[in-house]
Amino acid sequence: MVGILPYVRMSLAVVLVALSPLGAQAQDAFKEFKQLDTTTKMPKLNAFIAPGTAPVGSKLHDVALEAKLTGNGDPVEEGLSWYVFNPVAGADGKLPLVASSQGGSADFQLAAGDYFVNVSFGRAGITRKLTVPEEGLVDRQTLVLEAGGLLLNAVSGTDVRIRPDQLSFSIYSADVREDGERGLVMADVPPNTVVRLNAGTYHIVSEYGEVNASIRADIQVEAGKLTEATIQHKAAQITFKLVSDTGGEAIADTAWSILTAAGDSVGESVSAFPTMVLAEGEYSAVARNKDKIYQRDFKVAAGKNVDIEVLMKDVQPAEPVAAATTVQLPSGSASPDQPVSGSGALPSYDQLEGAANSGEDSD
Repeated sequence: MVGILPYVRMSLAVVLVALSPLGAQAQDAFKEFKQLDTTTKMPKLNAFIAPGTAPVGSKLHDVALEAKLTGNGDPVEEGLSWYVFNPVAGADGKLPLVASSQGGSADFQLAAGDYFVNVSFGRAGITRKLTVPEEGLVDRQTLVLEAGGLLLNAVSGTDVRIRPDQLSFSIYSADVREDGERGLVMADVPPNTVVRLNAGTYHIVSEYGEVNASIRADIQVEAGKLTEATIQHKAAQITFKLVSDTGGEAIADTAWSILTAAGDSVGESVSAFPTMVLAEGEYSAVARNKDKIYQRDFKVAAGKNVDIEVLMKDVQPAEPVAAATTVQLPSGSASPDQPVSGSGALPSYDQLEGAANSGEDSD
């Protein structure tokens, strides 16, 4: 993997971590992975010096910069972004950019004075103050990033592979702020993508599909190492069909609602073959077609991708036009066998009790 060769490989499945040294085959395999925030290696001439940042006639000094993932590691050769700032803010309140470079190690020519030097490696970065003397040579500056890499993936159940386009990850800081939220580091990270991060613990949220299959985990990133995390989703992909007979053709123009056991709606669709990813649990599939409603209860088991057929014979009773009402008959107005039109107020408890007492007295 470009820029990841110094890493030691780690493997994680449901917060189970194992370490193994990088072999030649493993290093070659890393080259196939995509990376975020990667810059191509640039020649030294790519270093940019902002015009007008050095006083006219001032003596320029050669400044060589390099960065390492760990203190005892080798210099990073690719994927670095260097920025040199003047420590005095400008009129806009921002620090003026003096020089920049992309690639590996950087060489700048700077006038005597103080500067802030920032180097980033993906989402990992560090800033250091640099002082260039009036006379003499400037020693090579080495910045230690204390950074590692994180590569995320997920399976359904124990080993069912999930299509990459159905997965996404969000990376948050492990610390919870005063408002109860975590700081977002990176959102919508695709699977099999190396993310470069400062060493530390991160809170990972994995989303499978677009309904309710989500899982969280705290993962440790170590400096100079690549952490590979495979998260197990307790979910499955379900396809729904409304059919006249078992195994029959799906009925078109069907509106679907998927309800939890508690009656909460988690998904809706208008399609002959809707497919949804659902978390493990019990559900009801409600199909509406030509003013008729059909329903079937079903269970979702982790990693068991299945088709759910709702038979048209599973029709539900039509909803009543109006709720039934109880009518109080005036004395002598009609016999119990005669139809009654209209509606009246329901009798009170006192009225019912009085009627019962009058019946007892008549006996």
